[in-house]
Amino acid sequence: MDKPQPLSQTREQITTIDNDILSLLAKRRDLSLEVARSKEVDVRPVRDTQREKELLARLVQKGREQGLDPHFVVQLYQSIIEDSVLNQQAYLHGRANPETQKQQYCVAYLGARGSYSFLAANRYCQRRQVEMIDLGCQNFDEIVQAVESGHADYGFLPIENTSSGSINEVYDVLQHTSLAIVGETTIEVGHCLLGKAEAQSGKIHTIYAHPQPISQCSRYLARHPGIRLEYCASSAEAMEKVQLSDDPGVAAIGSAEGGALYQLEALEQGLANQKVNQSRFIVVSRKAVDVPEQLPAKCTLIMATGQKPGALVEALLVLKANNLNMSKLESRPIPGTPWEEMFYLDIDANLNSTPMQTALKELERITRFVKVLGCYPSESVKPTQLSNHQLLIEPDTLKHQQQHAEGTTEPKRHSRAFKQLASPLQVKHLCLDGSQRAALVQFALPQTTTGLDNLAKELKSSGVQGIIFDGAGRHTDTATRLAAAARVLDQFQLVTIVAIEQEAQLSQLAPFADILLLRGNQMFNQDLLEQAGRLNTPLILERNSMASLEEWLASADVILGAGNQQLLLCDAGVSAFHHQAGGTLDLASLVELKEVSHLPVLVNPSYAVAPEALSRQVHAIVKLGADGLVLDLDTLPQALVRQVAAQIHN
Repeated sequence: MDKPQPLSQTREQITTIDNDILSLLAKRRDLSLEVARSKEVDVRPVRDTQREKELLARLVQKGREQGLDPHFVVQLYQSIIEDSVLNQQAYLHGRANPETQKQQYCVAYLGARGSYSFLAANRYCQRRQVEMIDLGCQNFDEIVQAVESGHADYGFLPIENTSSGSINEVYDVLQHTSLAIVGETTIEVGHCLLGKAEAQSGKIHTIYAHPQPISQCSRYLARHPGIRLEYCASSAEAMEKVQLSDDPGVAAIGSAEGGALYQLEALEQGLANQKVNQSRFIVVSRKAVDVPEQLPAKCTLIMATGQKPGALVEALLVLKANNLNMSKLESRPIPGTPWEEMFYLDIDANLNSTPMQTALKELERITRFVKVLGCYPSESVKPTQLSNHQLLIEPDTLKHQQQHAEGTTEPKRHSRAFKQLASPLQVKHLCLDGSQRAALVQFALPQTTTGLDNLAKELKSSGVQGIIFDGAGRHTDTATRLAAAARVLDQFQLVTIVAIEQEAQLSQLAPFADILLLRGNQMFNQDLLEQAGRLNTPLILERNSMASLEEWLASADVILGAGNQQLLLCDAGVSAFHHQAGGTLDLASLVELKEVSHLPVLVNPSYAVAPEALSRQVHAIVKLGADGLVLDLDTLPQALVRQVAAQIHN
């Protein structure tokens, strides 16, 4: 047997290879900018997803020939492609806005060096190859004032986090500024327990942190109830307090990169509640920018619809009519105007496009107030995916089946042809097997559990079997509140169901739910459906009010095809011009659905049926074969909800 070469020599060879890889990556990046220059002339889109798929497929094949795992190759090149796309976008955006091209930017951000805002701002400047003059601020108002006064070129404001949701204080600040949103950036948030070199994680008695990281690490903190929490204005302030302290028992929550600036070491890593933890920042400036048509653009606007019934729905129908995708909708109260709200919308469109201009003119006509906060390049780069066939990992039997499948039509997974008997569902004390119907009640996640036990007891006595918590993902202390509420429901043998409105909420809320409800506004979200389909948690798929029966069932097939067979359908009504506020129940679809599909079907009549007619409609719904009802306690009187819940069991 040959004697192995010395370890030091092997490591030197690895170092040489690593240096060569870095040099090649730098050369590849330079070439990608040459591609951007050609696209500037030809006015072609930055991304060519078909070419990306062909590239990945070829690289997977080459990698297999050299013994490399296909998933490793795809993951590596997805990162390289993302870097290439973002650099091309930054180049083209800069060329379209020459007045923004400087050698250095003065950037206002929250906290001091080492904060997540600082890291986001630094990355934004590095991508544009400019020097950053940093201006740390104590709060969001100070950031805005620094830009408005001209002391800073740009301001960085954190707008949302995949774990703790939207940052409402920033939305409130945006109501009162003349600044324009000119960019966005997203960073990975890796929360660590940071302490001095001599500190030991098991002996920490005090943690300094900003409220957002505390919320995002609530599960870790719950496992250490003896540790005292000290709130700070930023993660940088928290790290500075630890650096200046002589007590080895104090620590901070922050990034390892930021901690290094304060001579702190990571005592523990991965503190966040969910594995993927990202924060999105918006970039504000005194002057709006132009976005070249070949770049994916995003428009953010605010509007007030007034208190007319169905006003928000009417406004959203304008976007639908112009084929505009709304990627985010947030509401905030209008100060001094009780019970009215300002709506913030992110729309995937260029402000100068014809559909966007048409929609804005119509919105100006039907809303009380509408204002564009900014149009800017979207930095959400969706990874190019390959099928199992392209990854070359399909079993031979499956490949054989596909080769002989031409000319044949496989039955849809939702259909009776695929599964003749109705699919039962058993979740704790809720059983849907054709012998009984379910009564589910939904209401907003309460601030505290005070009074929840009495309400749960009353609903249980009326025949209710589960509670749907709505709006759970909109709060910074979601995990704590959901966990407490679920414990109360479990005492009364009530199933905990949590409504999902965004992809990020899936992994965040799933641990606290017996069932997850996917809202209708996400019914066409392919990524969300596939992610949900990979969960073991039972699901309810609500019908989009604009969707046909075929589109609804196609979305159900996405979930079933991803593996999750524990699926219920829920119809809350479809849009109708004569009843825009809440839509109308599509009882004809209910009949057809029970004939063509084996999946259980729930009906939510809360928005489409007047309270005085609810009892009669429920009688018809039951007769037509619905497997259960969903009743909204925030819309209907509690006495009526209890009456109807009892009615479906008679």
